[in-house]
Amino acid sequence: MFSRVGLCLFVSMFLTVTAHARDDSTKPQSKAAAAPKTVHDFEVTTIDGEKVKLDKYKDKVLLIVNVASKCGLTDTNYKGLEPLYRKYKERGLRILAFPANDFLQQEPGTNADIKRFCRTKYDVTFDLFAKVCVKGDDICPLYAFLTKYPDPKVAGPVAWNFQKYLIDADGKPIEMFSPRTAPDDEKLIKAIEDALKAVPQEPAAEDATTNGQ
Repeated sequence: MFSRVGLCLFVSMFLTVTAHARDDSTKPQSKAAAAPKTVHDFEVTTIDGEKVKLDKYKDKVLLIVNVASKCGLTDTNYKGLEPLYRKYKERGLRILAFPANDFLQQEPGTNADIKRFCRTKYDVTFDLFAKVCVKGDDICPLYAFLTKYPDPKVAGPVAWNFQKYLIDADGKPIEMFSPRTAPDDEKLIKAIEDALKAVPQEPAAEDATTNGQ
């Protein structure tokens, strides 16, 4: 049997615990981080080690490519990607290259090695990023998003080096192109040009003579 003092202590503790439970139940629950909806929701690392949010590419059409320096597709792609970028960059195309060593270890170098290779051999001027994994347990968040994107024209594993993802100006994936799709492929070019039609264009500067100035 409880003593009078013990019973009082028990009741007091019970009331205290109940009050705390009631208070906790009325507190707003913290929300889980929202699942990314577009490519613009991701942060990545440049080839020089700087963190970059991909929303900096808002209103740009993106071609995201996993690259490698020692692949049979290397020469064809780098020789094609750079002219493609230079041709369409003024209209809003940006190429984002992500080195990956996932296929037969064909990108074994450091980020510095990769940057030097791209700049010196192919005069690459489009954006290079730090090495990532594009498949398996260590797949990076961006590629996890792309490979599981709910559109059959986009979703699916990365098959090999130089797989290409076309992203619209709002950061939404449009279509995936296989590694063997060359940068000058007609279907790819048409898809890029169609996507660029939706890119906001800078208004042309008014001719001062037209305004009599």
